[in-house]
Amino acid sequence: MPRHRAGFAGLAVVAAVATWLLLAGPDRVLGIDAGNAGVFLLMAVGWGSLYAISRIPDGGLGETMSPGEWRAWLGLAFTLVIAAYSLVHAPVFQGPPLWHNPDANRVGRNVVMLLVAWMILARVLDARWRRGVRQDERDREIEARGAGAARLALVVILVGYAVLLSFSPTERLDWAVPPLIGHLLIVALVVSCAFEYLVIGFGYWRDRR
Repeated sequence: MPRHRAGFAGLAVVAAVATWLLLAGPDRVLGIDAGNAGVFLLMAVGWGSLYAISRIPDGGLGETMSPGEWRAWLGLAFTLVIAAYSLVHAPVFQGPPLWHNPDANRVGRNVVMLLVAWMILARVLDARWRRGVRQDERDREIEARGAGAARLALVVILVGYAVLLSFSPTERLDWAVPPLIGHLLIVALVVSCAFEYLVIGFGYWRDRR
């Protein structure tokens, strides 16, 4: 097995462990908060992926996949994990206000750390690749389709929220406390980004077929 493939296989295993810790793991592992451990491992996977990609032959960009496609699939993985983690732990935001809710503070902190980690990694990817690779009309067209998909997904989700809150009986909206609504709005943004990366990734994949 080529060395870079073995490296990606190892990163996939670490990513699976990180996802398990974030979504279904115990509260603590070896005395460490499982959520914090999962966030750290996922950040390590992101930076490890960047290093592994840089070691692939053909200028560090891989033999078949373009820089834009690498970024799209990495972004999709990050945003899906963030969205899943946010939804699994959304019930903690139904408790008291955030300043009296340590569980909600912990979940919110982990979500912010994951988002910041991905934004930094994405900027590093862009800065590194755009020095050596120029975008052409195909790249701009695929990115435009991705941005359009993100806007459409965000509109659909927000309209769904509005319809749900407007037409549900008041007695069935006990769950819709302000902290949870704010959290769900963040989830909507993350999901819209996931749709953008999905459309971009499939756009590049279809062009390679």
